Amino acid sequence: MAKRVGGFINQDGLNAPDEPTNVSGTAGDTSVDVSFSAPSDTGGAAISGYRVTDTTGAHGASGSASPITVTGLTNGTPYTFRVWAINAFGWSAPSDSSGSVSPSLQRAIVAGGVGSVNNINYTSFATTGTFTDFGDLYVGVRESAGLASSTRGVFGGGQSSGASRIDIIQYITIASPGNSIDFGNLAQDTKSMAAFSNDTRGCFAGENLPSPDATNRIQYITIASTGNTTDFGDLTGPRRYLAGLASPTRGVAGGGLNGSNVSDDTIAYVTIATTGNATDFGDLTVARENLGACSSSTRGLFAGGAGSDVIDYITIATTGNATDFGDLLDAASGRAGCSSKTIGLIAGNTSVLDRVDSVVISTTGNSTDFGDLLYNSNGYPAACSSAHGGLA
Repeated sequence: MAKRVGGFINQDGLNAPDEPTNVSGTAGDTSVDVSFSAPSDTGGAAISGYRVTDTTGAHGASGSASPITVTGLTNGTPYTFRVWAINAFGWSAPSDSSGSVSPSLQRAIVAGGVGSVNNINYTSFATTGTFTDFGDLYVGVRESAGLASSTRGVFGGGQSSGASRIDIIQYITIASPGNSIDFGNLAQDTKSMAAFSNDTRGCFAGENLPSPDATNRIQYITIASTGNTTDFGDLTGPRRYLAGLASPTRGVAGGGLNGSNVSDDTIAYVTIATTGNATDFGDLTVARENLGACSSSTRGLFAGGAGSDVIDYITIATTGNATDFGDLLDAASGRAGCSSKTIGLIAGNTSVLDRVDSVVISTTGNSTDFGDLLYNSNGYPAACSSAHGGLA
């Protein structure tokens, strides 16, 4: 039975609906998607709409169903929201407030690659189409590894246009287009690592070295502080050409070539905040190298790789073998992945040089065409995002 606690002046509170429940928010770029459950008792008439405002009343939006997007917010500022249900007799009482949620810049960055070793380009996850020029890497590379906090993107190692491996780490401020800046150095000249991060710590895992070809080393940086890497621990075995993803707590590396130069299906994980050796997670559905990876806060995807169009997924908090998710638009090597908290992008393609695939991480199925890189990467770029699953 309705509580009949509507009752604004000139409204029939006895026939107004009950208030919505289960209010929550999902951050976007200067926006929040506010989700809620409709009241079970709609009062004396069907619900005609809903009104959402932040608890200060300064920002709001109306809609006919959940979710409703509130725009015009300030990135990095926490907001809480309430929802009202409306029918012909009036407004409900306000819902309980949502938890605090902070909008954030949701920008995807793709840097370097065989055909564009110096170039950095970017896009918003909210807008399909061609990427935009960001600036240049101060040392152009292919086969670099990318990771990010909510504000800073970092690229480690790679192979320069002179065909030599480098130990250079370089960074950008994601909100401010421009050229990359020196960050520090890796433990050794290398390329083809996995990279993953939460909002404070970034890890580079595995290596392709001049000799031996692959190692099991994991090294880390504090993303907000420039400097050289520090030893983190070891992978479960030597790997190169692997891919990494993260939740806010756990970093995961999968695939690659093992120490015998054979395609690997191994998945391993670490707790990002705690140094130490990696632990076995499970196996991919198909052993492959040169794949891409991305994640939401709960689900990780490993996509493509040498001769493969397969997309696998894992539940990051639960060890076990990967499950088939769907297929990329084509089988190609040299992939790099990045994500918002909901959308995954797989860039880099040795078949269709500038194409970027898109998936909704929570929904299994084949990828769709997102748009084009500004430059033909010809495979093996690095990618990162200011709003990926590893951010709190």
